[in-house]
Amino acid sequence: MAAPRSTRARRLWDGLAAAAAVFFLLLPLLPAAEAEGDQSTAEFDVRPGGAVHSFSKSLGDYTCTFTYAAQGGTNEKWQMSIGISEDNLLFSCSVWRPQGKSYLFFTQFKGEVKGAKIEYGMAYSTAAAGGQRDIALKEEEFQVTETAVSHKEGKFRSELSKLLIVAKTAHDEL
Repeated sequence: MAAPRSTRARRLWDGLAAAAAVFFLLLPLLPAAEAEGDQSTAEFDVRPGGAVHSFSKSLGDYTCTFTYAAQGGTNEKWQMSIGISEDNLLFSCSVWRPQGKSYLFFTQFKGEVKGAKIEYGMAYSTAAAGGQRDIALKEEEFQVTETAVSHKEGKFRSELSKLLIVAKTAHDEL
């Protein structure tokens, strides 16, 4: 499901997604035995220069891939966190710049999941950091499909600092 269009529905989705993201971001603070296998966070460089780059992380049967091209400045340290809910029904992928605002000029981006179908996807021009709050891209700047959150050609204004994806895992009903 794409980001809801009505303001009320969007606020509800934003709240649920934020709660899921906080849950997965706090998992590293749990004792290792409890967190093992349920989440993973990795740091990577987002590199300018205009070439297309990808970074992927897998957890069990699920994979998140961030593909982008950017210009200007120097490398920036970004992070990707992935996790599976305790009931194995949700797979979460967050990609963001911990400093909050990226100074790179993105020409394209795509956050893609494999093994699950996206229930919620959001892209942000600014990520919460240092007293700032998340600032979402305008709806016309990006699109959400069953497997990806990506820029819209000709509409994306080249600012990206965070992607959030919550996907429903494939599971067998009893």
